[in-house]
Amino acid sequence: MTKIAILGANGRLGRVVGKAFIDAGFDVRAITRSGKVPAELKGATATAGDALDSEALIRATEGVDIIFNGLNPIYTDWGKCLPMAENVMAACHANGALHLFPGTVYNYGSPMPQVVSEDTPFRPTTEKGRIRCAMEALFRREADAGRVRTIILRAGDFFGGTGSGSWFDLVVAAKMSKGVYTAPGPANLVHEWAYLPDFAVAFVGLARNLDKLGFYEALNFPGHAVTDMDIKAAAEKALGYQLKLSFMPWWVLRAGSPFVAMWREIVAMSYLRFEPHRLVSDRLEGIIGEIPHTPLDEAVAEALKDIGISLGRAKVAA
Repeated sequence: MTKIAILGANGRLGRVVGKAFIDAGFDVRAITRSGKVPAELKGATATAGDALDSEALIRATEGVDIIFNGLNPIYTDWGKCLPMAENVMAACHANGALHLFPGTVYNYGSPMPQVVSEDTPFRPTTEKGRIRCAMEALFRREADAGRVRTIILRAGDFFGGTGSGSWFDLVVAAKMSKGVYTAPGPANLVHEWAYLPDFAVAFVGLARNLDKLGFYEALNFPGHAVTDMDIKAAAEKALGYQLKLSFMPWWVLRAGSPFVAMWREIVAMSYLRFEPHRLVSDRLEGIIGEIPHTPLDEAVAEALKDIGISLGRAKVAA
């Protein structure tokens, strides 16, 4: 049985990806700093490991075939990203493990290409974009040197799964129980979203088709390239009542950004909310077969349930 270690198993992405691999019959080792894992990962082996401690991470991942790198520090703590990436490379190399990594669209910078393919060049214009490009350059160097095999699957903003920390739960759905939909940008602008259960199943598909992949691959995951009006309509269908449309008060964040570190980091990435973009792939379907794609209405309904919003109640927005 193939053994996979999930780094960041307490995070939203780690939980969903770990569950997908458990459901697919893999031997899953869930690695967290505390050694405790959430209920969603019942069936996984809980293991303690600190991603900032190279030796500890090597020990925690000993004997695994694959390491899924779901590590994602909070926005104000991205100085940890490269040191963590270096330690993951050390753990993969020491254990001869394949490295699976979720890529972002931060690498492309502003102005954001409206259509992002696997051949679209990186042109980062933010610190986070430059960090992500540096991480992927590290992975490429390790692969070119024959030390670590890396498969990257790039996606847009996450929704779905339990936990908090995504634009969907922190902004879009934050006031839905009060009858309000909050759009982070222009309501008719196309934005790339990834429904996490679909994204996770795609990673399983990659792990099952390694014979079709090279020693370094960077693939796109075409998720839901939709507008806020599309998501609002899906949410209204799930909730059973109309939502009043409101907009994220960017002026407040911009005014306060010199004084609030998190606001400053969010404002730096605000271009993604004002520049339309979608991901396309020429290769993914040929590798894993049909790309997992839950219909938007179903995906939004499940994502709302995941964050504790009751569905199907009769209510009219004020």
